[in-house]
Order: sequence, then structure tokens, then C-alpha cells
Amino acid sequence: MHCLVFPGQGAQRRGMGEALFERYPRETAAASELLGYSVAELCRDDPEGRLADTRYAQPAVFLVNALSWLDLERAGRRYDYFAGHSLGEFNALVAAGAIGLMDGLALVRRRAELMAGVTGGAMVAVVGQDSAQVEATLRTAGFNLVHVANRNSDRQVTVAGDRRQLALAAKALRGPGVRVLPVHVSGPFHTPAMAPAGRAFADVLRAYEFRAGHTPVMSSVTGAEFDPGQAVQLLSRQISRPVEWVRTVRALRAAGVDHFDEADGTTLTAFIARIAAQPTEERV
Repeated sequence: MHCLVFPGQGAQRRGMGEALFERYPRETAAASELLGYSVAELCRDDPEGRLADTRYAQPAVFLVNALSWLDLERAGRRYDYFAGHSLGEFNALVAAGAIGLMDGLALVRRRAELMAGVTGGAMVAVVGQDSAQVEATLRTAGFNLVHVANRNSDRQVTVAGDRRQLALAAKALRGPGVRVLPVHVSGPFHTPAMAPAGRAFADVLRAYEFRAGHTPVMSSVTGAEFDPGQAVQLLSRQISRPVEWVRTVRALRAAGVDHFDEADGTTLTAFIARIAAQPTEERV
């Protein structure tokens, strides 16, 4: 069985999607009209470094992901499952037919605005330890304002939270064979500090209808199949809860997936290669 995965924020780069915008002028024009600026120009030239700004990065990544999927669909590619990392889950839902492309873009634009409104935090990637080791260090040191944000692979975890406390946590986490690297985001994404943005986004989501779709999507919040009837809860919680990528990948493998493709990149497939074939862990 085959699964297509979609990356989230962090996949943005100057020049991305240039050929795609030329192949899909109608969708590109509609996206630019909705956003109020030329998304092709943003991705091609990155004026004023806007791709580093969450408000611009998320819609840009979403659109390039979506057009990459249209390319695959046009080529006759078919998948048994879709999944996405954080923002990429909206692309998975579009690909599965649960929501339309422009509705997805409108939601991502508002999501990005709300997430960008929470400032004062930061994020780092811890390479060389699993989440249990990272969490133990944070608990032992009493860093109550720093939380695991992404469980990306067996040996790569991101943590986020209060900027001052995170700087101290980074020192505590470093050690032999362990690297701590900055992640260039504007806030403490996927932590309890984002709860106000999550609640506001829930109100936005209630105005949209999510259909059953034609292909299952695996939720990166629960590691279970996405239930359209729970879309408001799942997609609003996604903002303030960790991205459970390890759990998601193990659930997909348990469902029979043995081959993963990635839209517009290799970051997620690299993570997947570093996730051992173990039973899905239960988390509360």
C-alpha cells in the first residue's frame, strides 16, 4: 500500500513551485486573488524575506504542496492513504477530497495569522535523543514552560516554549552525540502557549464543511484515521498539541502501508526512514 505525505512549515524556500505555477495558472491566479498578493512572486523572489514570516510561509507551502499533488494526480498516481505534518494535514485533506483547495487555502491563511499572533516563544530541534529522553530531561530540570512540540523520528524531537527557559533547556539537552539546533519560527508552536490561537481557529473551522472524502487521512494529532465529524476539534487542537509523526507513521505501517512518497521534498521521508517498525504507542 502507498501513502503520500505532505510537509509543513519549514519546507519553504526561495524559488519553490516556479514550474508548478506555470503549469497551473488558474489555481495560482485564484490563490493570489484570495491571499491579496502574488504567491508566485512570493515563492520565486521572496521579497523582503517574507517566506520567513509564518503568515506568508504557511499559505505558500500549502499551495506548492497542493499543486505538487495535482501534478501527481495528472500523472495517474493513486494512493491508499494521505498524511501531513502539521500544516501538511490540510493538503492531505484536500487530496482526499474532504475539502476544496481554495477552502483549504483560506483556512491555512487564517491559521497562519492566528499562529503568528502568539509571540515570545521559540523552538529548537534535538537530534540524537528520543522523546522520552528529552521529556525526562525537561522534567528533571523543572522546565515547566518548555514542551515537546514535534515527535519527528526515533532520534529527532523538537521542543518549544518560553524563549528564556528554552535557552536554558537547550544547554541541558546538549551532550555527547546530541545536537540542539534552532528552528526558525516566530512562536512556541504546538505547545499549550498556543491554546488561545487554537480556540480562535475552532471558531473559524465551524464555518466549513468537511466531507468523508475518497481516501483515508491519518491524523498527526491522534495517529488514527481523520474523522470529518471531529474536524473542528482535531484541526484546532493541532495548533497547541504535539505533532505525533512517529505515531502517525507507525499507524500507517500497521494499516499496511509499505511505501511512502512525499510532495515537494524529502524531509518527511527522511524522518520515516528513521522510525523503527514498532507497534503504535498509546498517548493520552
